[in-house]
Amino acid sequence: MLFLGDVCAEPGRKAVEQELAGLRQRLGVDFAIVNAENAAGGYGITPVLADGLLKAGVDCITTGDHAYDRKEVWEYLGTESRILRPLNFPPQAPGRGYGIYECRITNGECPDVKLAVVNLQGRVFMKALDCPFRRALPALEEIRRETQVVFVDMHAEATAEKQAMGWFMDGRVSAVLGSHTHVQTADEAIMAGGTAYISDAGMCGSFDSVLGMSKDTSLRRMIEMVPVRLNPATGDVRINGVWVDVEPESGRALTIGRLSHPVVLGGNQTATGQRLK
Repeated sequence: MLFLGDVCAEPGRKAVEQELAGLRQRLGVDFAIVNAENAAGGYGITPVLADGLLKAGVDCITTGDHAYDRKEVWEYLGTESRILRPLNFPPQAPGRGYGIYECRITNGECPDVKLAVVNLQGRVFMKALDCPFRRALPALEEIRRETQVVFVDMHAEATAEKQAMGWFMDGRVSAVLGSHTHVQTADEAIMAGGTAYISDAGMCGSFDSVLGMSKDTSLRRMIEMVPVRLNPATGDVRINGVWVDVEPESGRALTIGRLSHPVVLGGNQTATGQRLK
């Protein structure tokens, strides 16, 4: 499984659409999950942009606190099963918090499997939502009737809350993969119970920036305290993410590795990094 960090604006979208097929082939990816809540100019996602990512080879799109920023996506969240919003949003909110999908194994060493993706959002320094820990457990009970392979996107601001979710889920899911902060962390690990973990997978977008947005406007907001709108940056485009190898029968993670892939838009490059054994 390949999980790509927050796709930020047009540079991130174009990078994923251009490079994903090659990354899938070179890394032997059977299922690709992408957090794309910042795909529309840094704020939210639209049906057209989601369709573009799905067409490019994304199997599941996760979101977060910007899930509803674009009004046109509300109905889409309720009809397209391959896009998720955080499970701990109110039950009446459009969309679903987890999905179960058919995964075709490409290497031929084992039969095709079902896998689940769960989208959670933290509460520390973020919107007031239902408890992600308590909301996750009933969903896991339902999911485990169909599959042991479960990936969790923990979309949260606080590293402590992400780590707590990792320990809480250890042995219950295949992976807890953090998103939201746009900065890739170096704490990837297989936990004692067989769950893969990283605090943040990083970002797909411009790294000549402040979290994918223009340095000039970001600095002005911080130094002058002027509420100017942030604009997406365009330089030094990269794809960040992690890959996780999982034993299908048990759902235990076998390896986890970080991906940092520089991109020349309109060109092709070779993925950096290597598999951890």
